[in-house]
Amino acid sequence: MSLRRVTVRTAGDAAEPLRARLLELVPDGFEERDDGGVVELAAYVPEREVEAILAAFPGATAEAVEDGWEDAWRTFHRPVVVQGLWLGPPWERPPDPSRTVVIDPGRAFGTGAHPTTRLCVDLLARTTRRGSLLDVGCGSGVLAIAAVRLGFEPVLAVDVDPVAAETTRTNAEANGVSVRAMVVDALAETLPAARVAVANVLLGPVERILARLDSVEAITSGYLAGERPAHPGWSHVETLELDGWAADRFRRP
Repeated sequence: MSLRRVTVRTAGDAAEPLRARLLELVPDGFEERDDGGVVELAAYVPEREVEAILAAFPGATAEAVEDGWEDAWRTFHRPVVVQGLWLGPPWERPPDPSRTVVIDPGRAFGTGAHPTTRLCVDLLARTTRRGSLLDVGCGSGVLAIAAVRLGFEPVLAVDVDPVAAETTRTNAEANGVSVRAMVVDALAETLPAARVAVANVLLGPVERILARLDSVEAITSGYLAGERPAHPGWSHVETLELDGWAADRFRRP
């Protein structure tokens, strides 16, 4: 498949909205480099996706990808540790397999290194009462798999995209954990009940998902620091922030 490298450059203090917008268009993830206060965001995408990104980012550039880009891409996927849980790609060796979530970036939808994922894992680890968990908009299944590692069960993952549901099942099997994954439109269909729900999507969908959850507790992210989803019917418990992103915990009053 022919790929193009699309690059967006901006001043460091203006990068957060661009990161959020690029993540909407390229959920697989993207490179980020800091060049003397100028932030460069670069995504590797098929030719058919280039036009939409260039339209969203005036001044962005696109170039052909050189041979060997796959190996270069790997250098930008490094493991992270959150609350003692190792999140990383399969070519890195984890210190303790029982405390790992291994996600291949080639399978897309999120690898665990993004700040919103790390914030959600942090809040899941701080949850004092475990039990059943629903991962809404599961993507790669990284949060669902992390939840199993943290002691939640049973864990159900849902996504409107059949590829995401299949990817979650594949990743759960590769990690040796039990996660049930289903195709569900969280904005239109009934959501299964669970004690805890997690939704790491975008601000607007998070607000609509909160209104539809049958849960005691909810963890949400996918939006910038300083933003908080509207949450009628829920009590706000806490907010965590990391690298300009935010995550929140809500409980039923």
